[in-house]
Amino acid sequence: MVEGQQQSTSPLLVKKFGGTSVGSIERIEVIAEQVAKSFHQGERQVLVLSAMAGHTNHLFGLANQIERVPDARELDMLVSTGEQISVALMAMALQKRGLKARSLTGDQVQIHTNNQFGRASIERVDTDYLQMLLQQGIIPVVAGFQGRNTQGEVTTLGRGGSDTTAVAIAAALSAQECQIFTDVAGIYTTDPNIEPSAQKLAAISFDEMFEMARLGAKVLHPDSVSYAERFKVRLRVLSSFEKGSGTLVQFTSAKQPLEKVVGIAGVAEQAMISLPDLESGSESYQKIFQLLAAHGVEADLVSKTLSDKETICFTLNDSELDLALATLDSISQVVKLGAVHSHRKLAKLSLVGDGVFAKSDILAKVFETLTLIQTDAKMITTSDIKLSLVIDQSALHTAVRALHHAFELNKA
Repeated sequence: MVEGQQQSTSPLLVKKFGGTSVGSIERIEVIAEQVAKSFHQGERQVLVLSAMAGHTNHLFGLANQIERVPDARELDMLVSTGEQISVALMAMALQKRGLKARSLTGDQVQIHTNNQFGRASIERVDTDYLQMLLQQGIIPVVAGFQGRNTQGEVTTLGRGGSDTTAVAIAAALSAQECQIFTDVAGIYTTDPNIEPSAQKLAAISFDEMFEMARLGAKVLHPDSVSYAERFKVRLRVLSSFEKGSGTLVQFTSAKQPLEKVVGIAGVAEQAMISLPDLESGSESYQKIFQLLAAHGVEADLVSKTLSDKETICFTLNDSELDLALATLDSISQVVKLGAVHSHRKLAKLSLVGDGVFAKSDILAKVFETLTLIQTDAKMITTSDIKLSLVIDQSALHTAVRALHHAFELNKA
């Protein structure tokens, strides 16, 4: 065997490092040392890196100084450069330690996406080049967040897209595990910055993790979770700052107690639009949300009641409210919207647990807890796996802490 090569039977791990993990030269050196140690212990590794912390925001800021809504193609060309910096620096740090490493863009790896600039979806990953590098004992260091479309243009996957890059590569290579390294030790019952008694979960089901991610827990991107479940990728969240086994996202929740709230996610800076006099009929409903989506407004929680007229409420990011109202105004002559009410300074609070919310005692405890802290829910949506509430933003932290203790998640 050539020096520096590893047996193809050695375990293959795809490791993704987020922006804070590679946020400085000092942090890159620390990660390089960890990767080198794992290499000498026999691991085969593919690394996926985000841009250094703050760099992508800086690039977006530069673009916005020229144009408030920049051309989508040019914006992708610009913001994709952040990851190229981090992967090149990491490859240098590994080479300094005597390892063979090669930095790669999404195009060089052949990460194929659809044609949606700014929010592309991965369609396939070619593995020939990656396999060749691994067989030669070379550690591929791949730029996350980016790929190429059918015309060979650079595309990006949206914020948090490096998680999905890592999962897609792990699926294509049939890796033993995809490890997401971040600045926290794993998945917690809630944000430890809000509730210090939050407990790290040893494992969580894919369904529960997807809901936690979609509803405000920022450790994993929702797309990466659904992609991992679809392609049966073993997924683990770990800290790049401390040792530990992290949290395993598993294919069954058998190890979790049945009918138990697993976690609480909260997100601030929300707004809500209410249409209490909407003309009845699904066609109106369809036109509204199609047009909002076409203008880049993402409606989240949606509630609808039926009578002679329909009442629709939906939430969205506060930053998108003005655009959403302008969009609705533009179709008011075509669709009989009636009155349009908007509300700002709201928060979305969600409890997650598989099979929990069919139980009336769970719902009763939620409302009892909110009453005790004198907080009203302005909107409620439920499913088998989640209960989401819209409340005043000022009450978010108090509500998270109260519900966390009410459901004894500090003893998880």
